[in-house]
Amino acid sequence: MVLQSLKNCYWLSCVLRTPKACFWSTASGGLIIQSVSNDVYQNLAVEDWIHDHMDLEKQQVLFLWRNSPAVVIGRHQNPWQECNLRLLRQKNIKLARRRSGGGTVYHDLGNINLTFFTTRKKYERMENLKLVVKALKALRPQLDVHVTDRYDILLGRQYKISGTAAKLGRTSAYHHCTLLCNADKFVLSSVLKSPYKGLKSNATPSVPASVKNLFEEDPSLTSEMLLDAIAREYATQHQIDHHITLINPADETLLPGISNKTKELQTWEWVYGKTPKFSVSTCLKMAYKDSVLDVKVNMDVKHGRIEVCNIDLPEQWLPPGLYSELVKSLTGSKFCPNETTTLVTTLLRVCPQDDELYSRWSSLCENMIRLM
Repeated sequence: MVLQSLKNCYWLSCVLRTPKACFWSTASGGLIIQSVSNDVYQNLAVEDWIHDHMDLEKQQVLFLWRNSPAVVIGRHQNPWQECNLRLLRQKNIKLARRRSGGGTVYHDLGNINLTFFTTRKKYERMENLKLVVKALKALRPQLDVHVTDRYDILLGRQYKISGTAAKLGRTSAYHHCTLLCNADKFVLSSVLKSPYKGLKSNATPSVPASVKNLFEEDPSLTSEMLLDAIAREYATQHQIDHHITLINPADETLLPGISNKTKELQTWEWVYGKTPKFSVSTCLKMAYKDSVLDVKVNMDVKHGRIEVCNIDLPEQWLPPGLYSELVKSLTGSKFCPNETTTLVTTLLRVCPQDDELYSRWSSLCENMIRLM
């Protein structure tokens, strides 16, 4: 095995990593696996694969994974309500929708993700979180960490370091939680602050909380130490050997069909199209020349597409035909800045060759794109 950095030497020497071949069938009672990928879509796909394919009556599984910067929303959430999509695009941060419920979280390499797989009958998220706390206490007895009734882990009785979500299938279940180690809190707070106004939705809202990194409390900790401690505690409680098996989520020989699961999680139809129906009712303060115009916009959005669109413009500001063409083009289109940009660019080509009219039209279109 080639070591990626000297920093990992101690951890890798303490943990025996088994070869991938046939490990699904050779391990008994329990299994600890870790992803070698930092891609959020690949790692979420592994969760789906294990849930759908493994016999959890014979094996319980702990899945350890970390992601490059990404915002992950719950199954029934609205991304426009939960995060700053414009900022995500600017910073090239991925947006993913998971299959479990719960709230929105920010991931980066300073955040550890843990997924506990069991049968539905054996599902017990409180016991899993107590296991994590016990592992942290074994590593650093002085840490003031405890589990709340809301299934969060708090540091110092007030700072959230772990949130929880779960998926309960007919016979299988999984509970996953985060562990804030050294995440970028400035980026976290920035991207999880929605700038969008006038959204009304029945989607599941996130509950804001004060957060803190474990490394702020104890800078001598490392992510590798934490992963190892949690794996050891899991092995002890399940009476299994302390083996961590590294897996590649892109390996079709190990995980048949995984590529299709990964691709589905990346599609616009899944990430945005699964958003519960919502409405937008807002007033655009449109700066135009030396004045500010109030333009009222009302939209209904279903499956991520504009179902109903009304734009209340000042009388005579645009020719009725041009206004009608804009509304007609938006209706049925994706509530998406890229698609709307393409639409208005096409419409601009047929706009009358009048500088004043063109300027008004451009201003309106730019403001509509900012809505999304």
